[in-house]
Amino acid sequence: MDTAGLVPKSRRLRASAARSKRPATRPATGTRMRACRARFRRPSAPQFAKMLSQIRDGETLVVTKLDRLGRDAQDIGATIKALAARRIEVIVLQLGKLDLTSAAGKLMLNMLAAVAEMERDLLVVRTQSGLARAKAEGETLGRPSSTTEEQRAVMARQHQAGKSISALARTFGISRASVMRVVKPTATIQ
Repeated sequence: MDTAGLVPKSRRLRASAARSKRPATRPATGTRMRACRARFRRPSAPQFAKMLSQIRDGETLVVTKLDRLGRDAQDIGATIKALAARRIEVIVLQLGKLDLTSAAGKLMLNMLAAVAEMERDLLVVRTQSGLARAKAEGETLGRPSSTTEEQRAVMARQHQAGKSISALARTFGISRASVMRVVKPTATIQ
């Protein structure tokens, strides 16, 4: 049984040189292979999609960490199911030699997905409580203003007196868009 995995480029080059000596045999079902390849294409992981298109049915895929198989638990689950349909064994080194396509592997995967979801939920709760505490203490959230209240008042007066937006932007060292946000309420539409 052959083994494929996500490895650094230098090792891939050596491995591809060794593989070039063995005959490349592909299954006769070319249409089915193209359909499988299309399921794995993600713009964010072109090398992963390329590797999945080159791995043959019945081979073993070895990855270092579980998060190398997808963006989230659903994506990882879909990838593993599609690989299992092609009889490709998936081994994650971080979890020991555990085949994720077996019953024990599926159990482990579901437990890890549940723990990851709980951690995401706890992170959201902690973030929301931190934001609520900061607001209660009177802290201003977000990016600091590029101008003070006095500068905004001066800008509005100078704009009403006829000074251009570009001149105000140069004077205060800010963008035209920032000046527009300040003077827009005082600008009259004709």
